Amino acid sequence: MRKIAYSGIFLLVALGSAHAADAIGEWQVEERVATIKIVDCDGHLWGVVASEVKPGGTDIKNPDVTKRNRPTLGIPVLLNMTKSTEEKNRWDGKIYNAKDGETYKASITLKSPNSLRVEGCYVWPLCGGQTWTRVAETPPPGPKATSSVAPKAPPKTVGSKMAPKKPGSATATATASETAVSEVCLLPEVAGTSH
Repeated sequence: MRKIAYSGIFLLVALGSAHAADAIGEWQVEERVATIKIVDCDGHLWGVVASEVKPGGTDIKNPDVTKRNRPTLGIPVLLNMTKSTEEKNRWDGKIYNAKDGETYKASITLKSPNSLRVEGCYVWPLCGGQTWTRVAETPPPGPKATSSVAPKAPPKTVGSKMAPKKPGSATATATASETAVSEVCLLPEVAGTSH
């Protein structure tokens, strides 16, 4: 009986540490003005603006004049992050800051399952950073819950142009998630990068 209990504890610890090393998911930025969806594209992490508190922003500071009218919703901000060989739970790459139109050398480090430290440097020692918080996953659609509160309209998000699926099915949830990831990996900035 003790062997079973110890095996169960070991399994929980193993599952916890596997989840702790996972930066993939949706993260709220420190200022709480947007969320960033991080996905794995062929072993490299990419992050795009997944939702905005104030929809309708454009990339007006982009150094590429042809991109200044594109919406900030959906643009890549974490660029081609690769697993660090120096530090566990860290990825190195670049970050795009739409506020100033600059791209910086950056790293992301998973500090806990729900805390991601993002740091970028223009030129050392001109560095800065912030801590992002994991957005709780929404439960799969199921039976309607009864509530006296009217549901809120969903925020503007990336990946919402998906083929309709049968509500409440596990396939619909998995397919929606896979579609959102593939949409990010197929963006020209992502797909055009040699990995």
